Amino acid sequence: MRFPKSKWATRIAFAVLICGAGVACKMDLQAAEAPTVIAAPAMDNPKSKGPLQSAVFSGGCFWGVQGVFEHVRGVRKVVSGYAGGDKATAQYEIVSGGSTGHAESVQVTFDPAEVSYGDLLHVFFSVAHDPTQLNRQGPDSGTQYRSAIFYADDTQKNIAQAYIAQLDKAHAYGKNIVTAVTPFKGFYPAEAYHQDFLIHNPDYPYIVYNDLPKIANLKRLFPEIYSGQPVTVDGKNGS
Repeated sequence: MRFPKSKWATRIAFAVLICGAGVACKMDLQAAEAPTVIAAPAMDNPKSKGPLQSAVFSGGCFWGVQGVFEHVRGVRKVVSGYAGGDKATAQYEIVSGGSTGHAESVQVTFDPAEVSYGDLLHVFFSVAHDPTQLNRQGPDSGTQYRSAIFYADDTQKNIAQAYIAQLDKAHAYGKNIVTAVTPFKGFYPAEAYHQDFLIHNPDYPYIVYNDLPKIANLKRLFPEIYSGQPVTVDGKNGS
């Protein structure tokens, strides 16, 4: 498997560990991000039977964000990819340069009868990432790691904007939320080696340090929607 170097190569390292493939990896000195306990959205769409829906979120490295949503009950599929830029530049090595307009993102396909869009936002703002960090997330920096919600329709737009206003009014983070709420224009799946990265590489240093704590926080803070059996891109495992 090809491991993209830019995830760790420029980090301030405190230890050098050996990955399973014998690749020297570095872990960042900064501690993994803590979750923020916040209220659920006051505005939400009610759970109801209907066709599967999708939501697109950007919250830093897509490995961890994908891993979090794969453990949410009612989610049927989560794909890592790129949103915000053109199809021609939706390639990891190009996006990593930070000038394409793309953000590392995930597309979440979910059953609205089991989990609401507001539930997904609750997870996104609480454990998946820190929405107060501008053009960075944890050890990763650049516009490709920005916090963003790409809404599919006015319902998603209104719920997202109302929730951000609700959290800012409550001073939930002590700092203002910088999450951009922008219209969805296209989503482009990332390369195969990025998909289900957390599931396939649970011992990878970056995952252990930055992302596994997010899964533990999801289980602790959202036991009612946490699934111990993650759904995968190929759909073989379900919640």
